[in-house]
Formats: sequence, C-alpha cells, structure tokens
Amino acid sequence: MTTLVKSNGFPALKSAMEDLFSSDFFSKPFKGAEFLPAVNIRDEEDRYEMEMSVPGFKKGDFQITSEDGLLTISAETSTEHKEEKKNYTRKEFSSASFSRSFMLPDNIKEDNVKASYKDGLLTIKLEKTVKGLSGKKQISIE
Repeated sequence: MTTLVKSNGFPALKSAMEDLFSSDFFSKPFKGAEFLPAVNIRDEEDRYEMEMSVPGFKKGDFQITSEDGLLTISAETSTEHKEEKKNYTRKEFSSASFSRSFMLPDNIKEDNVKASYKDGLLTIKLEKTVKGLSGKKQISIE
C-alpha cells in the first residue's frame, strides 16, 4: 500500500484540530443554535435604516419593542406537516426563532419607529431628532 500524504500520529485527531483552529470554524453556526440574522444599518441624513434578512417568517411572527434606548427585534415561527397514507405516516416540523437588541443613539425619536416586512426583508426606519451633538461650540470660562 502506498500512502500519498504522510501523516504523523492520529490523522482523525489532526483533522479535527485543524478544523477547530481554522479561520472560519467559529463563524459557522452550530446545528440547533439560535438563528441570528445579519443586519445592515445605513446612516441617512434624517434617519437610520436597518435591514434584516429573515426569509421564512411572516409579518405576524415579529415583535419589535423600543424601551429606554434599547431596540429589540425578535421573531418565532414553526411549521408542521403531517401526511398519512395507507402504509405510512410522515410528520415533519421545523421551528426558528431569534432575538437581537440594539442600543439606540440619543438622537432617535423612539415614538416614531417604523417597520415593514416584504419578501424576507425586515426594514426598520428610525427617525433622527435635532437633539444630540450640535457641532462645535465656544465655551466661555467663568
């Protein structure tokens, strides 16, 4: 028997260790782990706009709250399919949920947050106020 690649020790252990310390190991989701959708945040002149890719959910699955400067977006969905035939029964089900929270900047009107959901994309618009940093100001010393 001819070996094409020389391996010292236990090849399965070496492979597992390489997987563990590979650059993308910790970025891979674990099976059964909570789903955390990616979020894009755009800073416009008069508002912040958040986009979250969440396909497979329905509009009624979401709960969005804003309290004391904390915006929380969560959703939960589940489906079940049961098929019974003469010789077999098949039952399949799935569920998904997530919750993400964001600290809002001081210049947000918390009472005027708007959200929409279409084609798997949740969009949240956060209107800015005049409150917040006002630029450079001369301060006199008393």
